[in-house]
Amino acid sequence: MRDAVLEVENVTMRFGGIVANRNVSFKVKQGDITALIGPNGAGKTTIFNCITGFYRASEGRIVLQSNGRSCNIGDLITKPIVGGSHLVTRAGIARTFQNIRLFKEMSVVENLLIAQHLATTNNLLSGIFKTPRFRRTEVEAIDRAYYWLGQMNLLEDANRLAGQLPYGRQRRLEIARAMCTSPKLICLDEPAAGLNPSETRELSQVIRRLRSDHDLTVLVIEHDMGLVMSIADHIVVLDHGEVISDGTPSEVANDPAVIAAYLGVSEEEVTA
Repeated sequence: MRDAVLEVENVTMRFGGIVANRNVSFKVKQGDITALIGPNGAGKTTIFNCITGFYRASEGRIVLQSNGRSCNIGDLITKPIVGGSHLVTRAGIARTFQNIRLFKEMSVVENLLIAQHLATTNNLLSGIFKTPRFRRTEVEAIDRAYYWLGQMNLLEDANRLAGQLPYGRQRRLEIARAMCTSPKLICLDEPAAGLNPSETRELSQVIRRLRSDHDLTVLVIEHDMGLVMSIADHIVVLDHGEVISDGTPSEVANDPAVIAAYLGVSEEEVTA
């Protein structure tokens, strides 16, 4: 049995009197591609924001297992709601966003160098005096940036402004930027949004390579069910902020509760 990289345990997230997630529990196993799906407004992005440190869950625990150590994500966030995403990134979780958040007036390679800033331990003086350690870290960051540009077939775009790239290439750049932080778990928020069928097929290949070639665990929110069914080992379904199904793609696809949630009918009508 493979160990769980991420354990979400009875997580509830409240915004005042609104409960966005209630008692959400699931596990993401090492090396799996886990998909988090559900109708619009099901609470998927909220739980993603809790996992990646943008929100602090009102109740429950989110535990990352990394290098033999357990890290409670909530302990990295000092105040309710106010996030600690930079600390979560250091712990080993990276993410992309449904709405692309690149530095569009900077070059492609500069976007990847900035992403690595949090991982460095250089201080102001080492930068001023260009110490050997500072120079070594700079070289390593550049090498890592070009490595991931190569992995995402973006080397020819290295010196272009990020905002000038076609949309599909911007999506791959955002994944490359996340990978520059050397994560154990990457969280992809609707990576296929806005992509055409050819770009979506290429994306599915990228995600599979991240898992197979780089020993990475993937958690993805996605509405494209064709993509989900083609890449996912494990699917968790949310509806109205709660988990209604958790299993393999075939188990989830045949679950009356899932069919009812997507069709907007009762389970009784589905099974009748």
